[in-house]
Amino acid sequence: MSRTEMLKLGRAVLETEAQAVQALLERVDDRFAEACEILLSRPGRVVVTGMGKSGHIGRKISATMASAGTPSFYMHPGEASHGDLGMITPDDSVIALSNSGETSEILTILPLIKRLGVALISLTGNPESRIAREADVNIDVSVSKEACPLGLAPTASTTAALAMGDALAIALLEAKGFGADDFARSHPGGRLGRRLLLRVEDIMHVGDGVPRVAPGVMLSDALLEMTEKSLGMTAVADSNGLLHGIFTDGDLRRVLDRQLDPHVTSIEEVMTTDCVTVGAQMLAAECLNIMEQRKINALLVVDARDRLSGALNMHDLLRAGVL
Repeated sequence: MSRTEMLKLGRAVLETEAQAVQALLERVDDRFAEACEILLSRPGRVVVTGMGKSGHIGRKISATMASAGTPSFYMHPGEASHGDLGMITPDDSVIALSNSGETSEILTILPLIKRLGVALISLTGNPESRIAREADVNIDVSVSKEACPLGLAPTASTTAALAMGDALAIALLEAKGFGADDFARSHPGGRLGRRLLLRVEDIMHVGDGVPRVAPGVMLSDALLEMTEKSLGMTAVADSNGLLHGIFTDGDLRRVLDRQLDPHVTSIEEVMTTDCVTVGAQMLAAECLNIMEQRKINALLVVDARDRLSGALNMHDLLRAGVL
């Protein structure tokens, strides 16, 4: 096969699948709304099931729902008749995926699902199939043809089922008022989760890790403290922790321009008194915005009485994955 033929076939596959998804628009109708209402009304979880390629799609739909505010898990229909049906409770609802609508493993467990009083929603490619007829609501995800030239490999049909599953998941997300903060709590390990959940207190340096000198010390002492703590600055605070100012690498460059002697120059002569501070409860992502806007690389953390409680710099945000 030539490169031109490969490109032609690849584009044909995408066009076929795009048409399959486009055809679903008119099927987001009263049945779709009824399915959403059922899923919203059940206090339990959404159990998604399907065999073969439909099972793989079912796993993705279940994962999307779980991360978007609808508790869900995937149940293999073959294993269901060998004990896994015990995972389903009467409060749950089931979404069954089957292109043919006649998947034997699903048909085997349908009477038991019905006996439990569990709501059943099906996504099938045949609205007249047994699974479609047994469902409380069937959503038609049929396609005119598969993208596979042989018409055998599930391609357009699985894409259509996945897209309809995404539509259900996002409709439920909106109906539940699931927001970015809720999403972050479901994804604490992801970048979004870190940006929306991580607070200053989680990453700031505390105690002896905070560079700090007393008012009145010589600049040379402050430079030693900065070197030891390696945060690119030092706080200037009294014995009660009250913050008087900050001395940074930028301040040091200005001192060098003035050719001041660090051994006879008091830190109070060269420190910045109107320094930017943050609270321990502030989101780390907000600190990043402050640093970028003010063009600074470090921040001091203070309490409500302006007493020093911590410090952090751009490298801390980087290590925490906020950047």
